[in-house]
Amino acid sequence: MPATIAELEPSLIALREGAERWVRLPLAEKRALLREVRATTLAAAPAWVEAACAIKGIDPRKPLAGEEWSSGPYSVITATSALEKTLRQLERGRSPIDEVEFGTAPGGRTTLKVYPYLPKDVVLQGYEARVWLRPGVSLDQARRGVARALRDPHREPRVTLVLGAGNITGIPALDVLTALYQEASAVVVKLNPINAAVGDAIAQAFAPLIDLGVVLITDGDHELGEALMAHELIDRVHLTGSRHTHDAIVWGRDDQAEQRRAAGTPLLSKPISSELGGVGPAIVVPEDGWSSENVDDVARNIVTQRLHNSGFNCVATQVVVLPDAWQRADEFVDAMRRYLAAAPVRPAYYPGASSRQLAVVTVHPDAAVLGGDPNVPRTLVDHLDPEKADEHLFTVETFAPVLGVVRLPGSREPQAFLPAAVAFANDRLDGSLSAGIHIHPVTRERLGEHFDTAVADLRYGTIGINAWTGTIFGMPAGTWGAFPGQTLDDVGSGIGIVHNALLLDPEHVERTVGSGNWKPSPTPLWYVDNKTAHVTARRLTRFAGIDSWAIAAPLGAAAIESYRKG
Repeated sequence: MPATIAELEPSLIALREGAERWVRLPLAEKRALLREVRATTLAAAPAWVEAACAIKGIDPRKPLAGEEWSSGPYSVITATSALEKTLRQLERGRSPIDEVEFGTAPGGRTTLKVYPYLPKDVVLQGYEARVWLRPGVSLDQARRGVARALRDPHREPRVTLVLGAGNITGIPALDVLTALYQEASAVVVKLNPINAAVGDAIAQAFAPLIDLGVVLITDGDHELGEALMAHELIDRVHLTGSRHTHDAIVWGRDDQAEQRRAAGTPLLSKPISSELGGVGPAIVVPEDGWSSENVDDVARNIVTQRLHNSGFNCVATQVVVLPDAWQRADEFVDAMRRYLAAAPVRPAYYPGASSRQLAVVTVHPDAAVLGGDPNVPRTLVDHLDPEKADEHLFTVETFAPVLGVVRLPGSREPQAFLPAAVAFANDRLDGSLSAGIHIHPVTRERLGEHFDTAVADLRYGTIGINAWTGTIFGMPAGTWGAFPGQTLDDVGSGIGIVHNALLLDPEHVERTVGSGNWKPSPTPLWYVDNKTAHVTARRLTRFAGIDSWAIAAPLGAAAIESYRKG
C-alpha cells in the first residue's frame, strides 16, 4: 500500500471521480453492491482473523479468537445485510421506519425498535435495542430524514477521510459503510499502524467498492494522516481515537493551540466527526434479595466488559458504581476480583498500556494487582472517593485492564440510589459514550416510570440494561456515538453517529438503549471465559454471510450447538 501523499495522488484523483459516480448511482445498484461486499467479506474472513490474531498475540485456534471473528468480519457482514434491507424498502417507496415497532420514552421522545431487525438476529435470544429520537422529533420528521443524503441525486460529490481505530479491526470497515451510505460520500481509509496488517483482508472484503472507485484503503504514519487531511480533494474527516488526538488535529500541538481554541479558529477547516471513548460506568442496582448466584453473575458480566480485547475498548467499563450500604458489596467486589484473576492470560498488546496502568497504581498504591500480562497486570481499585473531583479513574480513560469501584453513600434503596448513581455518572465521569445498568427484572418492574426516568436522565449515547454496550455496538441498525451536544472545543466522547443501518438523520437521534438477559445462559459468546467462542463465532460468520437459507440454516444450528457448550 502507498505510504506517501505523492504516491496516493493519482488514487485520490480517481476517488474524486468515484465520488461523482457514487452520487449518480441508482439505489438498486448501491444495494446490489452490499450483497457483493457480503460475499467478499466472507471470503476474506479467515485471513482477516488470522491477521488480527497475529497483531494481538492470540492463537487463532483458541477461544479468544472468537472476539476477532465477531468484531471483525461478522460485524461487517451483518451491517451489509441490515443496510440492504433498508435500501430495499426505499426502492419500494417505503420507509424502513415503518418496518420497526414504535414506542415512547420520557420527555416526549419516540423510540424505534431496531433489534431484532434481520431474520438472522434470532441467534441472540432475549436481546433488544431501541433508538431514541431526540425530544420533539416526530415519526414524520424521522421518515423524511431517512437516507436524506443517499437519496439526493443533486448532492455535491464528496470524499471522507476515515482515520481508522487501532483496537477493533472492524471499526474502520464499518466506518466505510457509514461514509458511503449515511453520508453518501466516497471514502479513503488510513489504517492505524497497529492494524495495518489487516489491510489486505479489508481490501479484499471491499473489493467491489474499490473496483468501482469509491473506496481507497491505505496505511501510514501520522504525517500521512496530516497530509491527507490537508489535501484539497478531502472534504470531511472521521476519527476513531482519543480526545487528545482529536484536539491535536483540530487545534494543533504547538503552544498556540489553546489560543486557537479560545478564539474558535481551528487549524482544520473541514467538518470532522468522531468517536473518542471515555470513562464508561456500570451502575449496579441491587436489592437485599439478591442471591450469591446473582452477585456472581453480574460480577462475571462486568469483568468481561473490562477485559474484552484485553481492555483496549472505548466501550469498556472502567468504573463500577454501587451503594455503599449494600450488605453484599464486599462479596460483589470479591467476585469481580476472582474473575479478573481467573480470566485467560493474554498479551496487553496496545502501545502505552504499561504506562497507563502504572499511572493508576502510582495514584492508588493499594490497588489489587491480579495477574494477566506481567507488563500490564489486571488491576482493581476499590473504595474510590466519589467526591474527589480530580480522581484519575474518573477523568482519564485508562485504555487498559483496570477497573475501579465507587461505593456511593446514602440509601441502598433502588428508588433513591439509582438517581444518585445517574447524577454521579453524568457529573463526575469523563465522556458520554456508553453506560450500563444492572438491575433485577423484578426491581425494574417495581420502579416503573422511575426507572424509565433514570434512563432518560443518563446522558450517554448508548445504554445497556443487563447487557454490555459492546453487544449493542454490534447491532447494525442501532446507532453508535456520544450523547449529542458536544462541540469542537469541548468534544467529550465525540460528535456524530455511525452504524445506523436505518439511515436516520443523525440530527434526529439521541441515543440507543439496549437490554439483555438478567441471567445469561449459556455463556454469552463475548465472555472472555467462553470455551467455544472461536468455533461459534466462525460458524455465525458463515451463517450470516451465506444468503441461501438452505445452506445457512445448518450452519446456524451448528453455531447454536457450539454456543450451548460455551
